[in-house]
Amino acid sequence: MSEADVADRVHAFIKQAVTDNPVVLFMKGEPDQPRCGFSSQVVQILDHLEVDFVGVDVLQSDALRDGIKTFSDWPTIPQLYVKGEFVGGCDIVREMYQAGELKTFLESQGVTPA
Repeated sequence: MSEADVADRVHAFIKQAVTDNPVVLFMKGEPDQPRCGFSSQVVQILDHLEVDFVGVDVLQSDALRDGIKTFSDWPTIPQLYVKGEFVGGCDIVREMYQAGELKTFLESQGVTPA
């Protein structure tokens, strides 16, 4: 399989994940066992806001780890998607949370308890 075929398959997987799930976090590790501090911070914020989310471990494959960066055109992991829309990485999520904007945004998308 060519690199282009692999990239297409990975992008199709990512698109399916963000379409099928209201909130998806592409992260290093699993939500109950993050394998980097930035992923851990975003998990803690989502847990604090009582958001149901799906965590996708990008460490399971190099193609997925590289593919999520090209899919979003964002160089870092973790990456948060809400209702199919890329929200941002750890810094953006943390800043939105601290400003109270993340809770408001998630509520407006119907993905947090009111």
